[in-house]
Amino acid sequence: MSGFITLQTNESGLPLHPRKMKSKTIKESHGLSVGNKVIDFHGTDQEGNKIQLSELLKRGKVVVVFYRGQWCPLCIPHLRKLQDGLMYLIGKGASILIITPEKQENIQKTILKTNIKIPIIYDENYKIMEIFDVAFVPGKGLRVMYNTMLRADLKHSQSDDSQTLPVPATFIIDTDSRIIWRHFDCDYKKRAIIEEILNQL
Repeated sequence: MSGFITLQTNESGLPLHPRKMKSKTIKESHGLSVGNKVIDFHGTDQEGNKIQLSELLKRGKVVVVFYRGQWCPLCIPHLRKLQDGLMYLIGKGASILIITPEKQENIQKTILKTNIKIPIIYDENYKIMEIFDVAFVPGKGLRVMYNTMLRADLKHSQSDDSQTLPVPATFIIDTDSRIIWRHFDCDYKKRAIIEEILNQL
């Protein structure tokens, strides 16, 4: 995988003319496995802070959580529970990052709904989702439901009109950049709970 090796990048370090990512179904997304090494990545959080994985790993383990968007009725309570457990995570010497394909204006909606303080990174062009192999395009029926019943507006709320989403997976990365635990389930209703995460730190 090429990571961030590009000829021209924007201020966030992402390619001005990114290569087209091959669309996957959810069954074709498998997620990185325990023992896999994670390519270094960076992004900007909701406060405008630049966050880089390699810098966080100098301080301890890093928990990476993917969520679909502020429109998702399961993502919002899940994020609230993660926020409730934040001090316990910090007490274990770990950092936590939340990754979403939604643009900053929708991240702000998530913050209003959850009062979350954990860094949230807008994954422009799905680069981080691709690194972790969690990106997929939902089937037509689900896309219609998300955009109508849940008002996700996926074509306009993300980097492009592909309507790409992440499997709502969680990964724990050790200081050597290798994954030591993951929760990856194609059933979006099944999420890692804070107690599971803490037990692995």
